[in-house]
Order: sequence, then C-alpha cells, then structure tokens
Amino acid sequence: MTNEEYGRAYQKGFNLTVRFLVSRGLSYDSALDTAQAAWAKGWERREQLRDPGLVLTWTNSIALNIHRTYLRREPQTQTLPDLQAPARMNVAAIDVKRILNSCKPNDRAVLEGHYIEGFKVQEIARQHGWSETAVRIRLLRARRSVERKLMRPKHTSLRGLAEKAKQALADVTDLELFEAKVA
Repeated sequence: MTNEEYGRAYQKGFNLTVRFLVSRGLSYDSALDTAQAAWAKGWERREQLRDPGLVLTWTNSIALNIHRTYLRREPQTQTLPDLQAPARMNVAAIDVKRILNSCKPNDRAVLEGHYIEGFKVQEIARQHGWSETAVRIRLLRARRSVERKLMRPKHTSLRGLAEKAKQALADVTDLELFEAKVA
C-alpha cells in the first residue's frame, strides 16, 4: 500500500474508526485519541497489510487492541478527590438534640432559647410573655429535670450522655463568650 493510498484510507476511515470505538463503549474523546493512535500505528506497519481493501478493518482491530491494552494497564482503583473541608459529625449536637427531645415543650423552649440560641432571660420572658423570675425558675427546673431523667437507673447508659450534654451546653456558652470577647 502506498503512502497516498493510506492517506486516502485515513481520510475516509478515521471517523468510521471513531464511531466504531464509541459503539464499543469508549467516550468520544478517548475514541478520538485511540483512533489516532491506531491509524498512526497502522502507518508505521502498513507493509504488513496483505489486502489493501481491508485497511479499515485492520485499523479497527489495531484500535481495539490499543484500547484493550490500555484497560489491562489501567489501575482498577480510582483515587478519590481531596475534599475541601473534611466532613465532621458534631456528636455534641446529636446528644443535645436527644436531651431536648426528652423535655416538656416549655422546658425545651427555655433551654433552647437560653443555651442554644443565646437569648438572655429578659428576651425569653418577653418572647413568651412570662416574667423574668418565671423564666429563671423554669430554666433551673428544666436543667434539674433533664439531669434527673438522665440519672435514672433505666438510663444508666445515658449518664455519660448527661455529662457530655452539660459540657456541650457549657461549651456553647463559653464559645459565645469567647466570640464576644474576640469581636
């Protein structure tokens, strides 16, 4: 096969080779690269072609072999991309939610308002239409109620949770005080 004949076969057959590779499951970009490599390899070994009428079939076989070789050499595992910020699970938030779910609605409102949302006693009293003294007493009783619930014998596994929750609530208030000082 002469250089001109191979050039004409390339012009006619390159897109057919790409379509052949795409039909075999390659992405279009990979098929373009593989087809180009196959036709280049065919150019280098065109003397081995016995029947010039089968140049397209021969080149498609070369392309398929190049793809199979690539698959064999490709690592089977893929590396995961690095995350911008590692995912963290806030265990204290889960513990606090469990504790608050065990409270009465008014106790929950007072505890959430004071410890989680950071409202002062006066603000909570104004929101609910209670006196400041009533909010202070309700807050005290709610804390004691939570502590009693968690210290019952049937909740022995939750005793550690109670300590964690106390610490989490303290951390929240300490963090707010720290942020206020920094600002």
